[in-house]
Amino acid sequence: TAWIIKDFGGPDVFEPHERPVPEIGAGEVLVNVHATSVNPVDYKIRRGDAEPLCPPHPATLHGDVAGIVEAVGEDVTAFDKGDAVYGCAGGFQNAPHGALADYMPCDARLLAPMPEPLSFREAAALPLVTLTAWEALIDKADVESGDHVLVHGATGGVGHVGIQFAKWRGAEVAVTASAQRKLDIGVDLGADHQINYEEEPVEDYVERCSDGRGFDVVFDTVAGENVRTSVSATRLNGQLATVGAPAEGGLRPAYGSGLSVHFVSMLIPMLYGEGRARHGDILRQAATLVEDGDLCPLVDEEAFTFDEIGQAHAYAEAGEQIGKVVVTHPDAQPEGSGRPPSAFH
Repeated sequence: TAWIIKDFGGPDVFEPHERPVPEIGAGEVLVNVHATSVNPVDYKIRRGDAEPLCPPHPATLHGDVAGIVEAVGEDVTAFDKGDAVYGCAGGFQNAPHGALADYMPCDARLLAPMPEPLSFREAAALPLVTLTAWEALIDKADVESGDHVLVHGATGGVGHVGIQFAKWRGAEVAVTASAQRKLDIGVDLGADHQINYEEEPVEDYVERCSDGRGFDVVFDTVAGENVRTSVSATRLNGQLATVGAPAEGGLRPAYGSGLSVHFVSMLIPMLYGEGRARHGDILRQAATLVEDGDLCPLVDEEAFTFDEIGQAHAYAEAGEQIGKVVVTHPDAQPEGSGRPPSAFH
């Protein structure tokens, strides 16, 4: 069974569809899917807002996957049948087999062994957001010990991982959110400073958190109009990493401040086939961080199965979740990896 869309539309466009188990080619593994998570790109593709990213209809969506290797293709040496794996490996053009199915063929380079302390549900929350935050803060901004880092979105999918990466690198971290509960979770994840962006203007929190100098690195997980705020919060000759396009003219002040601006798009390896092995390497390093206690997924308490995928999309689009919305296969036992769900559930 695959849960497919035949056309773009609202959350009710998903429908179950019976099909043969997909065949795998050289360099691929077949994953028995236990869980996937809902990322904004998933519902944007479903709606048609990101139509160029959509695989051909009828389309099987969702990139994030956690599951068990069912079969191993020729030339694959990193995995064996029965291995627990996780990654972001399909549901897009040039990687058309999404995770909303019983089985998902995956390029083995995009996968890594699943972190042993995590359940399938927790592991499925990590791949896309981990790869995005790693690209922004480690590969591009190269956050170092002592840096002052601002992360927008304390309990967002990318934001909550960004906090933990910045702390792991030894930074002093400030986080933004619109509610005290979210800010408190940001502190639990390691943040040093709380900023309620609805109550405190950027000039005030720059003064309070960085002595008026501005942050060495700002990680904008919102984009659009928020890029203007992010530019204002970044120190002279500092670094700004953003996950999306800025509002028109939003980067103009960055020139006058000499900022280095990094645009982050973790889909490039899947869409163009370049750098796929790098994604597997990052997820292996992330698994070590999980096992060392330096990275913990934040999973929303609302639970859904694939049969409820429309409800999961509607819930995620409403924007009130804390952390990631995760969807589990109806026949899977997602908590069966040997450890209870994390304290952040």
